[in-house]
Amino acid sequence: MANSALNKPTHSALAGWLNGLLGVVIFSGSLPATRIAVLEMSPFFLTFLRASLAGLLAILLVCVLREPRPQRAQLFPLLIVACGVVIGFPLLTALALQHVTSAHSILFLGLLPLCTAIFAVLRGGERPKRAFWLFSLLGSLLVVAFALAQSHAVSLTGDLLMLAAVVVCGLGYAEGAALTRTLGGWQVICWALILSLPVMLPAAWLTQPATLVDISAQAWCALGYVSLFSMLIGFIFWYNGLARGGIAAVGQLQLLQPFFGLALSALLLNERVSPLMLLVTLGVILCVIGSRKCAR
Repeated sequence: MANSALNKPTHSALAGWLNGLLGVVIFSGSLPATRIAVLEMSPFFLTFLRASLAGLLAILLVCVLREPRPQRAQLFPLLIVACGVVIGFPLLTALALQHVTSAHSILFLGLLPLCTAIFAVLRGGERPKRAFWLFSLLGSLLVVAFALAQSHAVSLTGDLLMLAAVVVCGLGYAEGAALTRTLGGWQVICWALILSLPVMLPAAWLTQPATLVDISAQAWCALGYVSLFSMLIGFIFWYNGLARGGIAAVGQLQLLQPFFGLALSALLLNERVSPLMLLVTLGVILCVIGSRKCAR
């Protein structure tokens, strides 16, 4: 019955794309906020604390709404989601941002749609058309070429960490979206956070700095953003969008995330953004439109 609802192409697909776009806009602030926070907190403490705060809120949501526990067969996919988007991506990006700027790291997200689409085939059972892969690859190449043109200082360590982050995030996105079809969007991220909480809470306590007094209000606000929006609210819209509009198809909206993020980096961190960004953004938008038309 769930599959028949997903096959209503017009209303469900449009709602999926709108949910996905809102999720991308929310996620666009993640790396700039992480960059602000990691300047004053260790990447380990930041990762563990943001997951702990979001996990405690997830427990509250589950209890208030009296949500039933996941079935046994859903625990392993939830564990993959937790390892990918609760632990892996936040920690790897926080470590990378000690070596590269926010603007540089954001451009790696151009590879995320292609990675998500590959895992959508491997884990979600989707089969996009050949033309879809051409648009997806072209959009990714545009973003990567733009990244190379923008890069002035390159850190091999930072770049490798960002590449690893993209891979685990793509897996977490695809696995969570497939699970959303039976468990629900907000339920998937909530249970993934709750599942990781027994590890995250003690880890946050063990990695806390000697004193919290020296941490600025700006860094605490950045922590609040990545805890509430990046770790919870954004995933509610994102997983619903992927499940309703197609993992591979809606995942192409992530091609726009680097440009939203670059604008925020320029606004909040005074990081340099090239005027070429507008031209490349237009090309990426055309690729997103093309991939949407060629989705299954």
